[in-house]
Amino acid sequence: MPKADINKAGWEQSEFPILCETCLGDNAFVRMSKQEFGRSCGTCARPFTVFRWNPGTGMRFKTTVICQTCAKIKNVCQTCLLDLEYGLPTQVRDTALGVESEAPTSEINREYYAQNMEGKLDGAKSLLDVNSKQSSAGKEMLKQLARTDPYYKRNRAHICSFFAKGECNRGDGCPYRHEKPVQNELSKQNIPDRYHGRNDPVAKKILSTHAASMGLQPPEDQNITSLFLTSLSPTSTEETVRTRVLKSLPSVQPSQLKSVVHVAKTRCAFVNWKDRATAELAAQAWANGLEIDNEMVGVRWGRSKSASGKAPAAGPSSVVA
Repeated sequence: MPKADINKAGWEQSEFPILCETCLGDNAFVRMSKQEFGRSCGTCARPFTVFRWNPGTGMRFKTTVICQTCAKIKNVCQTCLLDLEYGLPTQVRDTALGVESEAPTSEINREYYAQNMEGKLDGAKSLLDVNSKQSSAGKEMLKQLARTDPYYKRNRAHICSFFAKGECNRGDGCPYRHEKPVQNELSKQNIPDRYHGRNDPVAKKILSTHAASMGLQPPEDQNITSLFLTSLSPTSTEETVRTRVLKSLPSVQPSQLKSVVHVAKTRCAFVNWKDRATAELAAQAWANGLEIDNEMVGVRWGRSKSASGKAPAAGPSSVVA
């Protein structure tokens, strides 16, 4: 037993992996190999039990890349690192629900954090079950984006690197795909970014596409960094709006918020950010609305004052600094 050896006290042993339906494959009879302490976890670096299997005919062999503790903390598959409930990247889920990733991203204390989380989970399926208070608008957004059916195409063999260079002589006997690789923004993916939900190109594409479909396409004018909130509660104040805005975006520093201008008479408010990237992140997170003081608030982009040639009255077509 690893617990008897002080050097193996934090190492993980398990009998079966935590996998999504896609990674497990469509074969009802999967032969799976198990290797105790076969590799270090891709996030906490602790040795764990590695599982390896073939999900189906013509598919590549798949393996677990993170330990079960880290998978439970974020409620993700041990192989593809996608959310087990919605099949989405963690950055999409955390942005929609306003969940802040507390896991350390550097090597310092990451093993200590993982060991402490084992005690906090204590029977819960994931850390999200412990912190169950979630936004209704965020849940609705995830339901719209969720992939409900398995996407087995993701298990295909990798592209043959020799074929890409024109040097593969195996022909039809080559176990890899003979296709030309496509280089785009989705080509650069890695385990830490996918797990911690930061700079994930897949998540960015999903969020931006959804925001555009909900009428929050970013304006071409890069100087516009304001969002217009409508249908606020009669009891809302500048302070309650500011508090809710920052709480819904835990990954954004309070210093990034330039100002909040609340117009009580028309029950609206302008949220002005210091940079365009933060404004776009807020628009993506609030694509399905934002709940403030028990009221679902509408969200729109502000407009430049020079767009109409004159300064308009306070409303969605103006930007208040």
